[in-house]
Amino acid sequence: MRKTLLFSLLAALSLPVAAHSLKPKQVADARQRIWTEWQQRYDRPSRLNLPYQALTNAWHFTWQLPAELEPNAEWNYYWGRKGQAEGAMPLYIYLHGSGPRDMEWQTGYRLAQWFDDAPCYYYIPQIPQEGPWYRWYQRSKQWAYEQLLQYALASDSIDPDRIYLFGISEGGYGSQRLASFYADYLAAAGPMAGGEPLKNAPAENCSHIGFSLLTGAQDKGFYRDELTYWTQQAFDSLQVRNPGRYAHRINLIPGRGHSIDYRLTTPWLSHFRRNAQPRTFDWEDFEMDGRRREGFYNLQVLRRSDAYRQMYRMAIDGQTVRLTVEDIAYTTAQLDSVWGIEMRFARTFTPSTTGKVRLYLSEELVDLTQPVTVYLNGRKAFHGRLDLDERWLHESLKLFGDPRRIFPAAVELELK
Repeated sequence: MRKTLLFSLLAALSLPVAAHSLKPKQVADARQRIWTEWQQRYDRPSRLNLPYQALTNAWHFTWQLPAELEPNAEWNYYWGRKGQAEGAMPLYIYLHGSGPRDMEWQTGYRLAQWFDDAPCYYYIPQIPQEGPWYRWYQRSKQWAYEQLLQYALASDSIDPDRIYLFGISEGGYGSQRLASFYADYLAAAGPMAGGEPLKNAPAENCSHIGFSLLTGAQDKGFYRDELTYWTQQAFDSLQVRNPGRYAHRINLIPGRGHSIDYRLTTPWLSHFRRNAQPRTFDWEDFEMDGRRREGFYNLQVLRRSDAYRQMYRMAIDGQTVRLTVEDIAYTTAQLDSVWGIEMRFARTFTPSTTGKVRLYLSEELVDLTQPVTVYLNGRKAFHGRLDLDERWLHESLKLFGDPRRIFPAAVELELK
């Protein structure tokens, strides 16, 4: 299969990766130079259709999805601006519900103009096909989101720390899964009238984003009310165990079914800004439609174990970095007898003994002029001064395509 997904596309731009050592005082200038070169290489205006027109008279545009991911699939989208502000503005990505796709897309376009979230930009895609392709998390759609992220992050008009994802019904399911999968790119996410089994959208991954899930208390279709409740319990528990993380608002709206007040979501999301380099995070590395991410925040997976899933937990305290990697086994604890939906699960964690990771570090995370100690699963795996090198600036930029994650140092760690 031809490599068509974001991180492979970024690599295909073939930035030079020659080693070139840096002194700490040279890092900021080198980073800016490399980022500027990246933007110049990136043909963003022709692909994202700049300049931005007002959403009220927005045009729609089309990308052709790779045929090997989804045949005969045209990805239509509205792209427009609400209001005006000096400097970069936030971006909202809205995913529509699962009715007739033309009607749902038009409804989303009208709702986006109605929501109180200006000034901002809006990206409103239309699902390309109905039937079995009507899922927002499929690999073909991942390709499109990652195209969007490439061009949005390379644009000086969009604030890279204020990207918000939300949707209704089928778009609620999709935005919940995608929030967990792409949390390191988001400031906040807001599924509505949804409710995914947590196996499909691990809550742990959302430790540094705002997360809103609003569902009608009488919305019993596909157990949306019950699954929203279990999501609420998971986030509440994580917030208690991790004070200051897992900001969330998960409510079952009394007396409402599948239709709720959709105006409540984006004003709540707008209060959050992305933390692109947190000093602590948990990441359940899960597959979505058969595909996994290559990295998350400042971590890159170079080689995985054969486990179904893995959990990575990183914490930085001063000059000490602690990383634990565990294999995860799932057991179904509650199975719906009608639809076969796996409602609840038990997880078993076992320390990983195989695999290889790369941990990127920056002046935001540690003092680059002083020695750093890294523990991997409790074992001291590195101690010393970090080698600062342009190679790592290039490698991290190719991996994430993100102006906030261009790292001058890295440590490669082998699990044993």
